[in-house]
Amino acid sequence: MTVLSNALRWHCLGALLLGAAGVLAFAPLGWFPVNWLSLGGLFGLLSAEAAGARSSRRAALIAGAYGCGLFLTGVSWVYVSLSVFGGMPVWLAGVATVLFCAVLALFSALGGALFVRLSAPGWFPRALLFAGLWTLAEWTRTWAFTGFPWLAAGYSQTPPSPLAGYAPLLGLHGVTLASALIGALILEVVRRWLSSESCGTRSLLRWCPALPLLATAVVLAAGGLLREVRWTQPTGEPLSVALLQGNVAQEMKWRPERFVDSLRTYYRLALENPAQLTVLPETALPAFLEQIPGEYLDALRQLALRQQGDLLLGIAIADGRQYFNAALSLGASGQQHYSKSHLVPFGEFVPPGFAWFMAKANIPMSDFTAGARAQAPLRLGGQYVAVNICYEDAFGEEIIGALPAATLLVNISNVAWFGDSLAPAQHLQIAQMRALETGRMMLRATNTGMTAIVDVDGHVQSVLPPFTRGALVGEVRGYSGATPYVRWGNWPAVVLALLLIALASDRKAFPRQA
Repeated sequence: MTVLSNALRWHCLGALLLGAAGVLAFAPLGWFPVNWLSLGGLFGLLSAEAAGARSSRRAALIAGAYGCGLFLTGVSWVYVSLSVFGGMPVWLAGVATVLFCAVLALFSALGGALFVRLSAPGWFPRALLFAGLWTLAEWTRTWAFTGFPWLAAGYSQTPPSPLAGYAPLLGLHGVTLASALIGALILEVVRRWLSSESCGTRSLLRWCPALPLLATAVVLAAGGLLREVRWTQPTGEPLSVALLQGNVAQEMKWRPERFVDSLRTYYRLALENPAQLTVLPETALPAFLEQIPGEYLDALRQLALRQQGDLLLGIAIADGRQYFNAALSLGASGQQHYSKSHLVPFGEFVPPGFAWFMAKANIPMSDFTAGARAQAPLRLGGQYVAVNICYEDAFGEEIIGALPAATLLVNISNVAWFGDSLAPAQHLQIAQMRALETGRMMLRATNTGMTAIVDVDGHVQSVLPPFTRGALVGEVRGYSGATPYVRWGNWPAVVLALLLIALASDRKAFPRQA
């Protein structure tokens, strides 16, 4: 029992390190093959448990350790938001961050437990089972408890990864499935090179990895070919845009003495960078709409009218005793607004029973009301714009609710809450996935970074340096048409994952393999 316990400890430690290393696959480094190696290592550990007829509890501990390593490393910026900018005591912010990551790791743990319970003999069914279960675990994480899709494996496969080609077809979760499958196949290739048991003689060893290597090549090649498919077409005339980045420090943003300076900053940036569509970030004007001087709003409207265009700004809008995190347009197309519908727990609303927790933090406007789920695109600059605010662009199936009517995606954000951490670069990578899935360009205007223009193929066309004040000026196109993902959402990927699980766990479907 002692030997087994020690082995389990080493396996958990290995899984923890694999999860932490997996963060290298995501932005800002973006070493996308690391995701395959990281998941492949986890597959190897879980396969060893399955082959030894170990308990699903052991597998859950190993997969949970992997999740802890991934999230404690990759979303450590949660601590920054709670402690540095939220004013929460250091010890409480640390405990909250660890507990948050542990809850996220439960989804990985559940996938690991099911892997051992359902596993059939043979490397190929186990590879299919692992890919299907990992996909379902991550899909569940995107909606359970309001959802937290951050660090889903598919996000690591934005361009230049060949797997990006699956995004318009199957969305984020289809890319996750492909990445997890490649990780399992690579592990099998390595295992066969290092072991002669499946071949019988060393002289034949070099041919043993042929089948998993071929399967890997097919998955990669298919993704590469799909990247050449153009699912949508340009529509309308090119549109000049100016995305404004005020770089107002979070600790100064809501101070009354800095209010006038914030207004001057954004007016000056808009004045110096005329465009048909000017976009200001989330809560760029740190007050309720009715508190903003009418002459200031008129001045912004006149700047937009000079270009026969529109200006979109982030601002809080009150309606009686409710208030909304909103985007308001001014200009040639008339006044329109969008209210954020998917709010962030603890940041934008207080979950029942957690008022005591929020009392320990200093987070302004932390009890918004959610806007309607279905909101029509805004008509701006001659295009139909699907506006989403900050965290909302992490939910692909919600973004496509405004499509195919919308021809352009615009995200306004304020990630200054997370300081100089991994969060801004990770958020930009999420925007790349949304552009791929929808066949639409994505414009991002942020307070401190990363303000960017993402092309229809998921490449970042241009980006402002973070923590600088300026405007990103460029020319963009609207796109019409619908990708398969826009038409069907996440369900094809989910159904495919379920089919793989059913097939792989059927012990009669595959002959026993080496």
